[in-house]
Amino acid sequence: MSTACAALVERADPARFAAVMAAPRGLRADLFTLYAFNLEVARAPWASAEPLVAEMRLQWWRDAAEAAGRGAPPPAHEVMGPMARLIAARCLPGDVLDALIAARRWDIYREPFEDQAAFDAYLDATGGGLIWLAALICGAGSEAEAPARAAGRAAGLAAYLQAVPELEARGRIPLVDGREAAVAGLARRGLDSLAMARKGRAALRQAAPALIPVCHAEPLLRRAARDPGRVAAGALQISEFTLRWRLLQAGIAGRW
Repeated sequence: MSTACAALVERADPARFAAVMAAPRGLRADLFTLYAFNLEVARAPWASAEPLVAEMRLQWWRDAAEAAGRGAPPPAHEVMGPMARLIAARCLPGDVLDALIAARRWDIYREPFEDQAAFDAYLDATGGGLIWLAALICGAGSEAEAPARAAGRAAGLAAYLQAVPELEARGRIPLVDGREAAVAGLARRGLDSLAMARKGRAALRQAAPALIPVCHAEPLLRRAARDPGRVAAGALQISEFTLRWRLLQAGIAGRW
């Protein structure tokens, strides 16, 4: 296992770290590598206030992932090195990886999403793409892509709504429509996406460990739908007990 990748996930995303620890031991190293890669890509746009520098950082990740797909030697980098080996070993699809990275260009600039379709595409490329890649690592077949992406969009939306106050503080316009009624409707759409994913549960059986991080999505989205003011107030959260209980259910019974 890449201890650097595991340590990065533990430090930056403790809930996802706990989710990986609930997965079978044989999958943990690869999942830690994928999630560490995702964390590095997600924070690349914020590493500099200069858009050109941020663009260059994202492009480095795009180029490195593309090179790994061509079988180039892995770079001497504590995250991209293991990720390059993972891409080669698992034949992870280059188009999904590239879309996941390219979507983060939105984070560099202050312009709002053009419309709801653009926001949905962002969630699908980031949250949806991440869960689909994790599902592939777990051995899922092509029939699992649609439900895996639906689950990822729901989980991605829940996390995004939690981040709205910080995005606003950084000068971004995170939502197409920030009025409470619209936020509640967005949360309900996330719950619909989660329901869609659950209808495909049979196709996701092999990918169950990839779905463990989705376990927090439902209670967060339900709270946002019921009380959308929590989003702007930075009060969209669940208790540590609830999170750990849901992680336990997801890890043992596959209930996400």
